[in-house]
Amino acid sequence: MTNKNASISQIIYPRLTVFSEENFRGLRRVYRGNLGIRDIDSVLTGIESLRFFSTNPNATLVLFDRSSFRDNFVVLRGNRSIRELDDFLRRGDVESLIASNERLTLAQIRKIRRTGNLPPGYRLI
Repeated sequence: MTNKNASISQIIYPRLTVFSEENFRGLRRVYRGNLGIRDIDSVLTGIESLRFFSTNPNATLVLFDRSSFRDNFVVLRGNRSIRELDDFLRRGDVESLIASNERLTLAQIRKIRRTGNLPPGYRLI
């Protein structure tokens, strides 16, 4: 007798796949759910490219040019594939990021930048 419920899996969005090399090559790591990466150089010895996927068109990816969610940022909505993170931002490389399955407002992002604290329910990496 088999258990029909044994293979039930739950898909959690957003899904952030990061790569150690440009053009989605090298080592890969997949993260699921709302999260912030405080220092992208601490993941895979540096994230060089990424894919961001969600079924929610308002899912938000925020890229910062300093670690700990500081300084200048760019807000991207919906699914994204970024082949090269170097020089993606006008003033420098991406140093930290936030991946959210919900729409983060500019006020929420500025609060994160000011305090360094993510909203409740977000994982910090």
